Amino acid sequence: MNKVLVKDDVKVEDMIYEVRGKYVMIDCDLAVLYECTNGTKDINKAVKRNC
Repeated sequence: MNKVLVKDDVKVEDMIYEVRGKYVMIDCDLAVLYECTNGTKDINKAVKRNC
């Protein structure tokens, strides 16, 4: 899923999914929003540190 998104075209509402009655965001979508250079690796490390 390597696609370049312009920040103005990103709609957060389109990145939220409902799974088993819960609203979730996929880590690759979060990486795009936070402009992580290492992709999902930085997002996953941050989640592990804060749990």
